[in-house]
Amino acid sequence: MHGLRGFRRRLAPPAPVLTVQRVFSQISDRTWLWVAAALYLLGFLQGTVSLLRGGRPSGYLTYTLILAGYAVQLIGLGIRGRAVAGCPLGNTFELYQFIAWSAITLYVVVGVTFRNSLLGYFTSCLTAVLMLVSLAIPGWDAAQRTHIFGSNPWIELHAALAVFSYGVFALLAMTSLMFLLRNYSLQSKKIGGWFSFLPSIIDLDHIGVRLLSAGVAILTVSLAIIWMFWLRAPQTAALTKVIAAMIIWAVGTAVLGLRLRGLLLSRRFAWACLVLFIGALGSLVAVDHNRRPAPAAAISAA
Repeated sequence: MHGLRGFRRRLAPPAPVLTVQRVFSQISDRTWLWVAAALYLLGFLQGTVSLLRGGRPSGYLTYTLILAGYAVQLIGLGIRGRAVAGCPLGNTFELYQFIAWSAITLYVVVGVTFRNSLLGYFTSCLTAVLMLVSLAIPGWDAAQRTHIFGSNPWIELHAALAVFSYGVFALLAMTSLMFLLRNYSLQSKKIGGWFSFLPSIIDLDHIGVRLLSAGVAILTVSLAIIWMFWLRAPQTAALTKVIAAMIIWAVGTAVLGLRLRGLLLSRRFAWACLVLFIGALGSLVAVDHNRRPAPAAAISAA
């Protein structure tokens, strides 16, 4: 009898080992994204408290919270990407999350280059708003569409670049808002307090031109990719999405051209950049609303 028990113990399967990857996958992607949004919001609130106390809004603590939120958001998007078998761009929720991630990615890369103490403060606010709004609207994530790009990596690259360019426009909107605030402080002669942490109006204008140029260039590459496939096989992309991206590209190109020719300057340029970003967000909602019914491969969200 004792020998039989020992034999059964030897045949019993080993206990599963909980790896880090398995632990992460057991937590839903939306939970990770809620945590990331909370970290971005904490970064913004910490910066606000610092401002109210007369200090700099974007210190090491704010930057640490932003980096922590970025890492957690990357985990959440990675889990969602594995679930949908591709870049998570299948519905409005995923599009807004990807734009928020793109804006933070760009800030992490160029924020130190611009040496802008308030850029992280405003970016954390925008990212938290984009993430929280998309998380709070269940209809935006009612269904997860899988394999939306088929087996064509070029179509997936087109979509990723297009949405990433909208993230560039998001950062452009933040610098434009800062430009308007700096312009107001100069006109009202309020240069003390937290206005003193704003960059010069010339630096903000230069940053805006660079960001707009980068966004238009990235969107140009995205449209060039899709046109190569769409002209040969129109079924590779929905016409409404291509038209929406072309409208945003045309507006961005026009704004950039007018700025370089000196016909759209100062506040008008800043307002035009804000309208461009708002239009980009609106186009995503409109395109997803008019999307054709999900294919049979679509799965309901958990």
